[in-house]
Amino acid sequence: MPFDTTRFIDPFKRADGPPPVTLLAYANWLLRGAWPVVTVACVLAAIAGTVEVGSAWVLGAVIDRATEAGPDAAFTGDSLAMILFAVAFFILARPVLMGLSSAANTLFIMPNVWSLTLSRLHRWTMGQSVTYFDNDFAGRISQKQMQSASAMTEITMETINSVVFALASLIGAGALIFSIDPWLVVVFLVWLAGYVALIRYFLPRIRKRSKARAAARAMVSGQVVDTITNIKTVKLFAHSDHEDRVALSAINQFRARAFDFAKVSVAFRIWLMTLAGVLPVLLVGGSLWLWSSGGTSIGSVVAAGTVAIRLAQMTGWVSFTLMGISANIGELEDGMRTLARPHRLDDAADAVDLSVPKGEVRFDRLSFAYGRDIGGVQDIDLTIHPGEKLGIVGASGAGKSTLVALLLRLYDPEQGRILIDGQDLRHVTQDSLRRRIGMVTQETAMFNRSAMENIRYGNPEASEEEVFAAAAKAEADDFIRTLADHLGNEGYEARLGERGVKLSGGQRQRIALARAILKDAPILVLDEATSALDSEVEASIQSALERVMEGKTVLAIAHRLSTISHMDRIAVLDDGRVAEIGTHQELLDRGGLYARYWARQSGGFFGAQDAAE
Repeated sequence: MPFDTTRFIDPFKRADGPPPVTLLAYANWLLRGAWPVVTVACVLAAIAGTVEVGSAWVLGAVIDRATEAGPDAAFTGDSLAMILFAVAFFILARPVLMGLSSAANTLFIMPNVWSLTLSRLHRWTMGQSVTYFDNDFAGRISQKQMQSASAMTEITMETINSVVFALASLIGAGALIFSIDPWLVVVFLVWLAGYVALIRYFLPRIRKRSKARAAARAMVSGQVVDTITNIKTVKLFAHSDHEDRVALSAINQFRARAFDFAKVSVAFRIWLMTLAGVLPVLLVGGSLWLWSSGGTSIGSVVAAGTVAIRLAQMTGWVSFTLMGISANIGELEDGMRTLARPHRLDDAADAVDLSVPKGEVRFDRLSFAYGRDIGGVQDIDLTIHPGEKLGIVGASGAGKSTLVALLLRLYDPEQGRILIDGQDLRHVTQDSLRRRIGMVTQETAMFNRSAMENIRYGNPEASEEEVFAAAAKAEADDFIRTLADHLGNEGYEARLGERGVKLSGGQRQRIALARAILKDAPILVLDEATSALDSEVEASIQSALERVMEGKTVLAIAHRLSTISHMDRIAVLDDGRVAEIGTHQELLDRGGLYARYWARQSGGFFGAQDAAE
């Protein structure tokens, strides 16, 4: 049975509460649940650091014993015992202790902390409101998640592996040097003060420039992903040169920030190497002077020299590690600014799951204008009865899409409320609300996954047979079985490409309908579900639409009036308000706004002045 490190750190444990917006509290939020293992790893690293200094002491003790015994007795008595102890120390004890410290980092910390931090950041980001995603690049947000998880993991590992190890080594070195001569400790402490001053001067500058470099890198990623995501539009408008200039501008900004970071790094390295070279001169020179005056043994000189050279090497290693930690802290701060800021629409503390025994939807004196003085909807008072099919029409900006967004609780009303079977949407959980509303939109969302996975998104627990049945009802089964992708997958296992680019508009709509059929929600929203299709394709899937609507409460938005003329009632929105409501024939007889829309149609479309929203 393989060794399972998740028994010690749960890599997918949920965090308590939102991420803080101060660095130390934010890091603690990311690592919560991993601290016991981190503490054990720190203890092991401290022991390993002490053992490293102990190596110099053991080496000096062996030389002193051998020198005292002389060449003839170097391998007898106490001298032999010390040699055997040294052999056991270097071959057995030191490798085991070093191995335990390494194992704590590589087996426990690295894989689990990265997974823990990324899963927490991803869950928090997934809970942000749609406005949060509307205001940023998708590529930039994903880059920040990966960047922050990697930075937090590196900070944790290197703090244990280098900082704790080095501190233990420094303390041990100080004790060893003190045993040689207290005045050497004074020399060592003066050098150490210079080293700390160097660190304190350079690391904040490295951290600041690393933060700027991380922000510039994320902007490059966001810009490139945005271009690639819209590559067809780029090609259709012949704007490759324009996108190239935009990308090169972002890349040049990153290059400038990377150059700033490199300059301070080079200066730090030069000063560091100079200071590191001073230590062996001071300690070896001092111990040799003491030996020449009879103040210490040759073994102590060897021990001091070994410690000095090791500390000089460690100085460079630790300092570069600290530089890396500081750079990662900068990246973590940069990620925190993007990811930790709340932009959410959270469930109420007492929210319950929505129950939909009937399917009545009521908009009660509803107003919402996105925080502005104009736009959105105003004073909507409308009830959709259980099982009723309600069509909604109106010119661009009339408030149709806003009404749907409020029904799905992508926003909360500024005034009024929405009730489903008498339950205020603000008092039910968002997941339970959206599970009970099926939706088919004009821009059908497709994942770059198989046809099976895309349809099953409507009900992840559905069997293959249920998926096949839903596809057949949506008249999608025939074309799905002819699909093939570049990986050799066929039929329902064929991947559909990013956003379903390998399918025609009609095929994507059939997939979306199959998904809605499989979801089988009691309330159905059709938001321009067929407006992107030509009349012939629309007619071919009209029967599938009828099957989707059977037995459900339906709210259907359309500009092509022929698609909703058969609805039970039609509501006409104008400037955010319900201007008219009635059946198709009643509205025509009234001779109002709907009748004018109908008269202006050509082939079922609004006129130019009533262009699609």
